[in-house]
Amino acid sequence: MNVTETALPGVMLIEPRVFGDARGFFLESWNAAAFAAAGIDAAFVQDNHSRSAKGVLRGLHYQIREPQGKLVRVVSGSVFDVAVDLRRSSPTFGQSTGHLLSGENKHMLWIPAGFAHGFLVLSDTADFLYKCTTLYAPQHERAIAWDDPALAIDWPLEGTVPQLSAKDAGAPRLEAAETFA
Repeated sequence: MNVTETALPGVMLIEPRVFGDARGFFLESWNAAAFAAAGIDAAFVQDNHSRSAKGVLRGLHYQIREPQGKLVRVVSGSVFDVAVDLRRSSPTFGQSTGHLLSGENKHMLWIPAGFAHGFLVLSDTADFLYKCTTLYAPQHERAIAWDDPALAIDWPLEGTVPQLSAKDAGAPRLEAAETFA
């Protein structure tokens, strides 16, 4: 596999080795030893699968206590996936990185604890999988406004208004959000 550090230290784009022929393909989506050798030493406790329609924007989410590291990928469709550094002590605090993840390119993104995460669905539908290092803890879940000008995320909206949950539509801007030390 090829692992590339993004503009945010710790967030890594992963391109797995894909073996394909006329019958289909095979790839290893998780191998603890191989990922540890690449600098991702994680123990996952929960796997999630979401399906969303075109124009749905989920995020930017994080857990302030019991923070989650996430290994994310798309198995069908395509999304623009975003991580935002929420560690105040980091030189990249408030900065983001965005990547196209799709069933076609089979790329994955490793987002360590301390970052918010969100994605925008670009295809008619997208099946999104993510492995988490801690269990979902709704009492600690937080969100930041996806369109906060301070974040300067260049979402590929193509003139459309994203579909948001009530929680995401009411999320505070970074300046008012609870963040990490």
